[in-house]
Amino acid sequence: MKGKGSMSGMGGMNMNNLIKQAQKMQKQMETVQETLSEKILEVSSGGGAIKVTITGKKEIKEIKIDPSVVEQDDIEMLQDLILSAVNEAIRQADEIHNNEMSKITGGGFPGMPF
Repeated sequence: MKGKGSMSGMGGMNMNNLIKQAQKMQKQMETVQETLSEKILEVSSGGGAIKVTITGKKEIKEIKIDPSVVEQDDIEMLQDLILSAVNEAIRQADEIHNNEMSKITGGGFPGMPF
């Protein structure tokens, strides 16, 4: 009987607080996700030869290639520059995502991707 009373006492209030905090955090995370989708990053590679535009949600919007770098003999270099620019754009989008999420979670939860 004594154990039954302790389950609904302080433990219940702490659980309610925890649930409220989790709901608040979830709303904040949803807001951050919306904000990230509006952020636009412009990243270049090869001294500006390749430019990639990406959203904070890692959606590539545009890839621009400086015409001066397009020669038949340079296809492999061009492919490498595009790969480098896209990967850097994704890395920067990840960094923004992680920074915004850590503001909400206070550094994140172990095992969570933010």
